[in-house]
Amino acid sequence: MMLLMSSPALALTRDDGDDPGSGLSVVETVGLFVVLPIALFLAITALVIVADRPAKQSKQG
Repeated sequence: MMLLMSSPALALTRDDGDDPGSGLSVVETVGLFVVLPIALFLAITALVIVADRPAKQSKQG
C-alpha cells in the first residue's frame, strides 16, 4: 500500500547540501569501469606470478 502512495517525482528533489559534480564522458566511464579493473587484475596477477617463482639456485659442481 505504501508503494502506491509514494511518488517517484520526489526523487528529483534535491536535498540541502546536495552538490553533484559534472558527469563522466564515455571515455572516462570505460576507463574507470573497464580498463582500470583489468589493469589492476593484470598487475596483481603479475606480482603473484613473480613472487611465486622459485629462486634459481646456482649449480655447484
